[in-house]
Amino acid sequence: MIIQLGIIPFSIVYLLLLIVLAVMSYCRIGQSRLLLLASVRMTIQLILAGLVLTYIFENPHPAFTVAYIAAMTVFASHRVLSLNKHLSRRFKIIVVSSLTAASLSLILFLIGAVIRADIFNPQYTIPLGGMVIGNAMTGLNLGLKTFNEQLMLQKTRLDTLLNLGVDPQRILSPIANQALETALLPTMNSMLGMGVVALPGMMTGQILSGTLPTTAIMYQIAIMITVCCVTCLAVFGALYGGCRTMWNRQKQWCF
Repeated sequence: MIIQLGIIPFSIVYLLLLIVLAVMSYCRIGQSRLLLLASVRMTIQLILAGLVLTYIFENPHPAFTVAYIAAMTVFASHRVLSLNKHLSRRFKIIVVSSLTAASLSLILFLIGAVIRADIFNPQYTIPLGGMVIGNAMTGLNLGLKTFNEQLMLQKTRLDTLLNLGVDPQRILSPIANQALETALLPTMNSMLGMGVVALPGMMTGQILSGTLPTTAIMYQIAIMITVCCVTCLAVFGALYGGCRTMWNRQKQWCF
């Protein structure tokens, strides 16, 4: 039986933010406002999400599940694009298409083929879909950040190779490969230490709710492999598809 959290005991957890603020102040990290904003925003968003999910779970309907997944996809796409405003319009379309296609296909596979539940069942599709879409978003942000940083650092080299007649795809492929590797490393490192260094959040939540550890383990393995795959596909599709928008017919850079 899970222990219910009371409002007053639960509120104590916010005192931990004071420790973070103190350390940030000592180290002269000027992100105190961001920490407070992020904490408030997280709290409000999760409370609203809890109210919406409570209503959906009590009144299950396929339209609600589809709408919630669509909203998460739109928000994730907006978040990625807002951090990469300099990308061309074609590149942005490819990024959104890659995120959407990879996320939805892996959600359908996980729910329909692995768990074998109704894909419109909000109890499974919404929380698991959120994990898949959220990790795809994080992977894309990390991959695109690395890709853009390398483009700026190697601008002179890229121009030189292009002037020597090297194919643009061959020039950009190593940078895209490095960005993809960077995007995958956090997930792979998590997989390496999972079960030994730490019990992951989903597995812990299931155990706290009374689920058998063996069942929780299988769910966690399934979601981690799916997360690794969706990150790989989303970043690969965005980078390799987006690369083709970065030169014109005369083989000149257009970024």
